[in-house]
Amino acid sequence: MSKGCTKSPLPCSTFNCLKYILQKTWLVVLLFCLETAMFVVPSIPLGYTFGRIGNFINGELFGRVTSSKWGMYFPGDMTNQLRHPSQLYEAFFEGIFLFIILWSIRKKRFFDGFFLGLYIIGYGTVRFFIEYVREPDSHIGFFFGSVTLGQILCLCMILAGSGILFYRKGKKA
Repeated sequence: MSKGCTKSPLPCSTFNCLKYILQKTWLVVLLFCLETAMFVVPSIPLGYTFGRIGNFINGELFGRVTSSKWGMYFPGDMTNQLRHPSQLYEAFFEGIFLFIILWSIRKKRFFDGFFLGLYIIGYGTVRFFIEYVREPDSHIGFFFGSVTLGQILCLCMILAGSGILFYRKGKKA
């Protein structure tokens, strides 16, 4: 038995065979995911809708302090100030808004990976703007004055989604 297989519950030959297959087929698996993403992606935003409504009901992840008419008091806020109900903004824009867009174009024929790229761009864009009214994590705070880590990650998502679109569009047959 070789040294690399001593901790595996599988016999060495089976472990090495699976390892070899995964190393050689990761691109095939990725392409399969891009092909099937067009069936799954349009419904993902609904999950965010229900998750954010749950956050609202539990009084979690509330927004920044506001003086707007729709500001709310949250039991978990120790400062007892009016806050943006950012969970509801997210439920609507990350959930319902993106769902309507993706669902309305789901039957059109696009290249593989189009819906995944569009979803990632859409989610990143919507979340970037909602971050302006969301309370950042207290242990992370702000970068560059008023930019949150969430906004930086959203920019990464937008770039990743754009990369998927440009890469896959070039591969369109």
